[in-house]
Amino acid sequence: MKKWMAVKEEMAENDRDLKMARQIADQVALLGGRTYFVGGLVRDRLLGRENKDIDIEVHGITPRQLWDLLSGLGNVTSMGLSFGVLGLSHYDIDIAMPRKEHATGRGHKDFDVFVDPFLGPEKAALRRDFTMNALMEDVLTGEILDFFGGRRDMEQGVIRHVNDITFAEDPLRVLRGAQFAARFGYRVADETVELSRRMDLKALPKERIFGELEKALRKAPQPSVFFRELQRMDQMKDWFGELAALEDVPQDPEHHPEKDVYTHTMMVLDEAAKLREEAQNPEALMLSALAHDMGKALVTEVGKDGRIHAYRHENAGVPVAGRWIRRLNSEKRLNAYVENMTLMHMRPNQAFREHSSVKVTNRMLDQSICPEDLLLLAKADHLGRLNPAPYEEAEAFLQSRLRTYRETMAQPFVQGRDLVLAGYRPGKDFKTALELAHKLRLAGVEKEEALRQTIAELKQIRQAGHLEDGTEDISLSSPDLKTGQKTEEKTEQETEQ
Repeated sequence: MKKWMAVKEEMAENDRDLKMARQIADQVALLGGRTYFVGGLVRDRLLGRENKDIDIEVHGITPRQLWDLLSGLGNVTSMGLSFGVLGLSHYDIDIAMPRKEHATGRGHKDFDVFVDPFLGPEKAALRRDFTMNALMEDVLTGEILDFFGGRRDMEQGVIRHVNDITFAEDPLRVLRGAQFAARFGYRVADETVELSRRMDLKALPKERIFGELEKALRKAPQPSVFFRELQRMDQMKDWFGELAALEDVPQDPEHHPEKDVYTHTMMVLDEAAKLREEAQNPEALMLSALAHDMGKALVTEVGKDGRIHAYRHENAGVPVAGRWIRRLNSEKRLNAYVENMTLMHMRPNQAFREHSSVKVTNRMLDQSICPEDLLLLAKADHLGRLNPAPYEEAEAFLQSRLRTYRETMAQPFVQGRDLVLAGYRPGKDFKTALELAHKLRLAGVEKEEALRQTIAELKQIRQAGHLEDGTEDISLSSPDLKTGQKTEEKTEQETEQ
């Protein structure tokens, strides 16, 4: 119910913004100008897709006239008149004027911008990246202006650049073309591919690279198309070299008849896309699908028996995945998640095959940063191959063990304060004792018995003099996100949640 109410509120806000856009267009028309919807809004309307981003472009009046007009409608917000982009407080509308741009460097923001309100719609649309994004719609009449064949390209499922010169000035457009192709199920035009091959992406900031990747991973039904198009453009090496290294890395055809590790990775990625709405962290799950087998490029070999092996590729893949994700992103929790998933990705399906005990699966799930998402990744890994075996039995087993783990973690457990109440002064040896307590907890031992065994362990340690008694209370230590090991502090938080 709450979700539907939120949707209704968003729809009302969007209608309010559209009404303001028409009000602005009415005022502009009185001054002899015209106002157009531009960009993705026009494209998505024609495709029958939802788009809440309202961008309008005002032609035929001066910047000062536009400012005064908007001031009469509300509080004007501005990126600066020199950029030709304004807004109104409490409205989600970008109000622009026609402008020309000239590249001054290799970066995405290295441009001089010149506002020219009398440039004309066709010349204004010339700076757009792709023909489908160069469409314009008169706000008052609904007339569609299509100077470069955008509607035809959409009908044919083609992403085509508008202009050789303006396109080449912004290297980020290479990635935008790939993510649009993935999101819409289109193909980048051959001439756009050829032009993209000659563009240098090295100077782009990692935040912009990650932003385009994120759109493909979160919005595309088949995110593998993003990489398919980058391959066609020969643009994998600078930012996705670890993935490119998986091409032609062989796999045991008995288990992976789909060919090489790269093909398997792309299939896993598309399977993960079907599961991402179930994930606790959809973005991180998708990134983990990309990274999970990166270690195979280092350890794959043909054994004496003629079989292809990639022993311990999950361990070898952790530093590779770590370098890759940190090159794209600075969020420590996200990066730790990807490393942890890379390390753990094989264990759930192995636990099912071996019908592991509850104690073993509890330990496995406890070592995962996000157990729910680990099981989703394991499912995608199994299904991301040609002719996979049915997964229903494995999924039922693993989900049952996940419920058992959550129930176990919800039970009372031994903490440092329990040892203090039992008369023990905090010291460095608390850490060893509480590690035992945590193992007993995962084994399903009730708190009273676990406390008895933990006290016995602590007493034995102190009697043996293995560790000196101290004054520092280290009964709660920080979790090591990289390995996924958890301490009492983290598990207590999980219980409270």
